[in-house]
Amino acid sequence: MAAAAELRLLEKSLGLKPGNKYSAQGERQIPVLQTNNGPSLMGLSTIATHLVKQASKEHLLGSTAEEKAMVQQWLEFRVTRVDGHSSKEDTQTLLKDLNSYLEDKVYLAGHNITLADILLYYGLHRFIVDLTVQEKEKYLNVSRWFCHIQHYPDIRQHLSSIVFIKNRLYANSH
Repeated sequence: MAAAAELRLLEKSLGLKPGNKYSAQGERQIPVLQTNNGPSLMGLSTIATHLVKQASKEHLLGSTAEEKAMVQQWLEFRVTRVDGHSSKEDTQTLLKDLNSYLEDKVYLAGHNITLADILLYYGLHRFIVDLTVQEKEKYLNVSRWFCHIQHYPDIRQHLSSIVFIKNRLYANSH
């Protein structure tokens, strides 16, 4: 999914009126937001953070200094690891790393949904939709987290709902 499409989904989930003008710049198609009263903003994380502040939903950026730093860390992860992947092996490594991290967590940063969860959900959707049942079981923590995030009101929107089996098919899938 193109960054502009993700940013429009984010706008809608934040309750913002559509109308922002997005473009992409350079070989990597870095998103650009044309602002009415100032310079253009570049980069998925920068624009998304701006939209969150515009919607007065700063709680999505974290509530403590540590949570705010973690949100930024996961936004960087999204841009560098998810958007920068180049092969099936990269995707598997990414999912393995994320699966380990989520082993004892419900959200990426803190105890509530944040912008990091939302943008990582959007970024991973194209990969998760293609996983087999066995792969979803292999990355059980990612599957649990993803399923949880996709059921948040206004997050999934028009993206396809991904089905996760609640009963494990294979007892020794790890």
